[in-house]
Amino acid sequence: MEASNASLKGALPDNYFSRLGLDGSKLSALIDAINNIDTVGDKEEDTVGRVYEYFLGKFAASEGKLGGEFYTPKCVVNLIAEMIEPYKGKIYDPCCGSGGMFVQSIKFVESHHGSKKDISVYGQEFTATTYKLAKMNLAVRGLSANLGEVPADTFFKDQHPDLKADYIMANPPFNLKDWRGPRRVGS
Repeated sequence: MEASNASLKGALPDNYFSRLGLDGSKLSALIDAINNIDTVGDKEEDTVGRVYEYFLGKFAASEGKLGGEFYTPKCVVNLIAEMIEPYKGKIYDPCCGSGGMFVQSIKFVESHHGSKKDISVYGQEFTATTYKLAKMNLAVRGLSANLGEVPADTFFKDQHPDLKADYIMANPPFNLKDWRGPRRVGS
């Protein structure tokens, strides 16, 4: 999958199915079944994206406070998108988590009869697993983004230092203890 989709490079686990010990014919049948799902036939439905979002939300809820590290509740994301009205231009999220703010921005544009081609998405995420979640979230929805080459802390390894964004979408990492802690003091 990564070979034919550059945006997923490094996002998928190596040899995941072989480690599970699945029968090759069953794995092939599963891939064929998934391949036959029309994921873009109904643009209003976004079936795969909605399923992904559902499970991500359930996983975040099971993680409790730590779930906020990669997931912002949909109602908060909707509010932010409605407030900044990102009709076209460059959108940046310096702590993008699983990419939900980007997805909602594109939905906002499309619901106002705009085109996702008018939006460029830039972001960064520190946690490697969450960085991979964002790449997968965007890929299943057919969205391209520049999330930097590697997971990295925006404060200490800004991967978009020359970016002039039209919109910055972020909420502070309120769930992380001492996010304004001594590492930033005097920097």
